[in-house]
Amino acid sequence: MPNDAEIIKDTVNEFQKIQAHMKNAREENATKTYNGLKKDYKSLKAILASLGVNLTDIDEIKE
Repeated sequence: MPNDAEIIKDTVNEFQKIQAHMKNAREENATKTYNGLKKDYKSLKAILASLGVNLTDIDEIKE
């Protein structure tokens, strides 16, 4: 079973990937793609917040 540090590391990595894809979708005006990614973004953001991760420095989208 993964420990808290591994869970946080994996979730932060996924959070950063989602943000990169959101930026690309925004630049390409891919509204449906952006909105789908936004759901994942919000879920990951909630998980990280519940784990006590400070999102100030890693949240580039800020939605």
